Amino acid sequence: MSEAPFPEAGLPGDGRDDPYRAFRPRFGLVSAWATGVVVVGGCVVVGFAATGPLGASPVNRWSIAVFALFCAWLLWRLGGVHAVPSRTGLRVRNVIYTRELEWAQVVSVRFGSGDPWVRLDLADGTTLAVMGVQRADGARGEAEAQRLAALVQAHGEAADR
Repeated sequence: MSEAPFPEAGLPGDGRDDPYRAFRPRFGLVSAWATGVVVVGGCVVVGFAATGPLGASPVNRWSIAVFALFCAWLLWRLGGVHAVPSRTGLRVRNVIYTRELEWAQVVSVRFGSGDPWVRLDLADGTTLAVMGVQRADGARGEAEAQRLAALVQAHGEAADR
């Protein structure tokens, strides 16, 4: 199989020529880390700087710590969305769950102008968001959507039902 159907091919050995490299959003990762620093840092500042009868309460300090941990977990999950293709299928990790698909389960790849991320039409009639390919990444997101569509086409789409 030639490398032509896979966009963004780079120089041999630089990693960009591998059609099976993971799909990871750049803007989403940077946003998650920046937001995490601000939110968790803000919680630490408020937790240590709060004074008065409510600010010094251990319950309030614990609630701030729990909130900071929850935000850190959520932003870690948001920053960790990706999709990993292989010769047998696609593993999609979104915010809450991870799903393993065989290529035959994927009917088509959609990335409409108003969609924030790629959607896969599956053979069972459902759709699956692939948050690892995002519109926020601009031209790179478009190229990654084309690469995913080329992988689906190369591995054979599911038969129409």
